[in-house]
Amino acid sequence: MADLSTVEGLHESGDDVQLVDCREQYEWDAGRIQGALHIPLNDVMAGVGTDVLDLAKPVAVICRSGNRSELAATMLQARGYDATNVEGGMEEWASAGYEFSAPDGSPGRVA
Repeated sequence: MADLSTVEGLHESGDDVQLVDCREQYEWDAGRIQGALHIPLNDVMAGVGTDVLDLAKPVAVICRSGNRSELAATMLQARGYDATNVEGGMEEWASAGYEFSAPDGSPGRVA
């Protein structure tokens, strides 16, 4: 399994991982990674939305820079998930040149 704490590892992991994007709605609307699940940090903290996650499959958590996702990953770990924070977040993903898009299919941006 690739190192899910890096954007390179996440990019290589494909369907082997569940990707949770814990950013706010406006950030999600600006650009998202295909296949990501949007569960804002407040929802993760409250246990809302995590019922769609498979306990048997690793979870990578991403935000804009890696701070909120670190907290979300810790909370998911406390609930029994194999969760990893993606360091550098969407800023690092964009810097690496990996693809992400807005809801209308246009190129995404990091908000």
